[in-house]
Amino acid sequence: MGNKQPISVLVVVHTADLQVLLLERADYPGSWQSVTGSREGEETPLQTARRELHEETGLDANHYVLSDWGVQNRYEIYPKWRHRYPDGVTHNTEHVLGLMLPAPLAVTLAPREHLAWRWLPWQAAAEQVFSPSNADAIRLLPARLARAAQPA
Repeated sequence: MGNKQPISVLVVVHTADLQVLLLERADYPGSWQSVTGSREGEETPLQTARRELHEETGLDANHYVLSDWGVQNRYEIYPKWRHRYPDGVTHNTEHVLGLMLPAPLAVTLAPREHLAWRWLPWQAAAEQVFSPSNADAIRLLPARLARAAQPA
C-alpha cells in the first residue's frame, strides 16, 4: 500500500470567457480532467494547488488569480487507485479551487501524469471529464464569474 494522503485539490484552470483547460491522464488514457493532486506534508489547499499547477502544467499560479472556491467534496476513491493510499483508506476529501488566466495558454505537461491537453468551452469541458465532482466544479464556473464581476 502507498502513503498518499486522502486530501486533494481539484483546480479548474479557466479564462474569463469560460474556456477550461483539460488534461488527459497517462494512467487512464481517454480520461480527461482538471489539474488534481494530493496534499504533501502539511500543505494548505492553496499550497497544494500552486505545486500541482506547476508540476502538471508548468503554470506559476503566482502570476494569475488563484482562488479557493470554498467547496469540498468527499468521495470514494476508485478501487483501481486505492493501492496508492494507506491500508483501509477508501475516501478522499477534495478541495475545489480555480485559476483564471487572461487567455488560453499552452502548457507543459508532466509526461508521467498526462498525455495531452486541450481548451474547451465550459459546457463541453463538463461533459468531457470522467469525474462527477470535476464536472460539477466546471458547471459552477459561470455563476462564480458572474458573482465576481458584480460591484461590491
